[in-house]
Amino acid sequence: MFKLIKKLNIWAVFGAVLFMFIQVIGDLYLPTLTADIIDNGVSTGNVEYIISVGVKMLGFSLLSILAALVNVYLAAQQSQRLGKKLRSELYRKVSYFSNDEMDKVGTSSLLTRTTNDVEQIQLVTMIMLRLMIMAPIMLVGAGALAYSREPKLAQIFMYVIPVLVVFIGLIMYFSVPYFKSLQKKTDNLNLVFREGLTGIRVIRAFNRNESETRRFDEANKSFAETSIKAQTILSLLFPTMTLIVSVTNIAIIWFGGAYISTGDMEVGNLVTFMTYAMQILISVMMLAMVFIFIPRGQVSAARINEVLAMESKIQDPKKPIAIEKQTMGVLAFENVNFRYSGAEKLALEGINFKGLKGEVVAIIGGTGSGKSTIANLITRFYDIESGSIKINGVDIRKMEQTALRSLIGYAPQKALLFTGTIRENLQYGKPDATDAEMWHALKIAQAADFVLELPKGLDAVVEQGGGNFSGGQKQRLNIARALVAKADILIFDDSFSALDFKTDAALRKALLPETRNSVVLIIAQRISSVIQADTILVLEEGKLVGKGTHEELKLTNKTYQEIMRSQMSEEEMS
Repeated sequence: MFKLIKKLNIWAVFGAVLFMFIQVIGDLYLPTLTADIIDNGVSTGNVEYIISVGVKMLGFSLLSILAALVNVYLAAQQSQRLGKKLRSELYRKVSYFSNDEMDKVGTSSLLTRTTNDVEQIQLVTMIMLRLMIMAPIMLVGAGALAYSREPKLAQIFMYVIPVLVVFIGLIMYFSVPYFKSLQKKTDNLNLVFREGLTGIRVIRAFNRNESETRRFDEANKSFAETSIKAQTILSLLFPTMTLIVSVTNIAIIWFGGAYISTGDMEVGNLVTFMTYAMQILISVMMLAMVFIFIPRGQVSAARINEVLAMESKIQDPKKPIAIEKQTMGVLAFENVNFRYSGAEKLALEGINFKGLKGEVVAIIGGTGSGKSTIANLITRFYDIESGSIKINGVDIRKMEQTALRSLIGYAPQKALLFTGTIRENLQYGKPDATDAEMWHALKIAQAADFVLELPKGLDAVVEQGGGNFSGGQKQRLNIARALVAKADILIFDDSFSALDFKTDAALRKALLPETRNSVVLIIAQRISSVIQADTILVLEEGKLVGKGTHEELKLTNKTYQEIMRSQMSEEEMS
């Protein structure tokens, strides 16, 4: 927690403490002035004295209010700035995570940490700059002043405060574990809710609405029950505090009245003592609130620090080797082995192939054969276990990740469009792309026709996830974005699967003349998508079981022949 608190502005914190101190001095001095009015003004009928002291009380009240306002402003400002800084740091950190780190933490947990946990830190920061400073100062100040006024009456606190401390300790002992578990239950609730939203079409298609609703209800019920238990225990604090304060006031009035009747105490002192007693008990309660919320903040701080301290397995070299764009000639896999984190079996084993500038290399194979894994390794979303992946003879692990990815145009398997416009999405590949370049890429991707029909053309709105476009339209825009980059390596990860055969053929025909200066990698499941490739790689269970042209493989490779038979008629195969 204190590691995060260090991010606060020291001068703003000093200012908050200073003005809080001024506020407390004002609050503590007011009861003394009240006693003076009663003892020296009201009891003697001295109106001028009452007015004089009353004006002084008004001045101290205004000073206290102004100091409180400045303190609240500084505390709120620093807590919000800390939240802003933490969210920025978390987002920046996560944006550089490899897929391994993303899989380890989980998207839902990252969302919770960036929102709910940061809010907890902000709340605790606000409480610390307000209550944690105010409560001890007021407790000590009010206690000292009460004792200086009436030492005998102050003995009441020797009995009241221990009872209050014990009760608050019990409240904390039983409630804090529930508050800690709420963070994990929030993670789980977000996970179930997010899966339900992103998978709504699959859920409806399989009529799993009821089961998913029950699943969410279970997570929601668990969260609600834990929260109810925590809040129920915490709710005992205020009525009990009211009871203790009331009993304390009764005791003060009882014994104070006795002292007044014997002439050992003045009425003004009794009123002042009651005010100080209230301040002492409220201070103890404020400290209790601090000690209840700080453990929650510590849990959130630990979760945030866990992410901030997490180092990506994929790091840039200290002395990177640079490769200029438009100079790349060879992409080579040399005896590459790879396994996913925690897996016993290799996902790819002994992969060797080369892709030359101007060539189209296609990868085909069954589901789970490792096709998309190859694309993830080229972009260095994962690092290989052994072997090497080289560009122009340079191992990609010796290059900066940003420099490596600037050489790559990537159309992922799942078409993803960002909220904004078509223009903004296409410029992801090349921020300074001209309209002419974007229209050219759209034409190659067979997307120009439907974009032209839109009222605003390139400036047409793209809704979240591209929800206002069909699957085929999103995929073509996805392909166009990769083409706009004019990259040395173009990777199409099963990007043609959402296209009909006619559009697929037209796209591949238009694509060939545009890729003379690039190595093109086409990952596909359909034979028709790879038939014209210069080299076709056949994968089976992570191993390269065939390499050659379509004509060579259909005569010699058993796996390739099986894929052909599953997709083509005997006439087409011949």
